[in-house]
Amino acid sequence: MANLALDWTWWLSAVELPVLAGLFWMIQRQRDRAEHQIAQLQAEHRAAITATRAALSDYKLEVAQRYASIGYLKDVETRLTEHLLRIEAKLDLPARTA
Repeated sequence: MANLALDWTWWLSAVELPVLAGLFWMIQRQRDRAEHQIAQLQAEHRAAITATRAALSDYKLEVAQRYASIGYLKDVETRLTEHLLRIEAKLDLPARTA
């Protein structure tokens, strides 16, 4: 019986405890790697979003400069004003005759 107790003690101290410590170390190392990769991906994601926003802002500015010139806007404003004045005149016509 004493020999059996010695075998379990030897088994625990020589084999199982180092194996469990190694497993714990491997799990902890894998967890640290995963956290590092997640932080790295989050940083890359933030940088990509920032770059996308900057590109969109630049594109909006380019479109505004290229397609909406001041002369064109004045022309649209003039045509719109003339059209609204014609509509107003048509609406005022029945009120004058009545």
